[in-house]
Amino acid sequence: MKAIWNNAILAESDKTVVIENNHYFPPSAINKMYFKESAHHTHCPWKGEASYYHIEVNGETNKDAAWYYPSVSHAAKSIEGYIAFWKGVEVTQ
Repeated sequence: MKAIWNNAILAESDKTVVIENNHYFPPSAINKMYFKESAHHTHCPWKGEASYYHIEVNGETNKDAAWYYPSVSHAAKSIEGYIAFWKGVEVTQ
């Protein structure tokens, strides 16, 4: 699987985990140069608190376009630290 935005490959892996129709990429699969920490957080009742990244490619920013759970409930251990995307980021094979 690949995550692409603004013609850049943000992440690529054959070991994504699919939960609620989102592909979660292992941390080692992301191209860190495009990721900037965000102060935004949300809460999922069964996964825990999500942290976000802004995606920056070619001078453009896609705010809070990637999220991850740094610490999860037991039910979501398979995605702890893994990164998922939205806001126009294309996830494809």
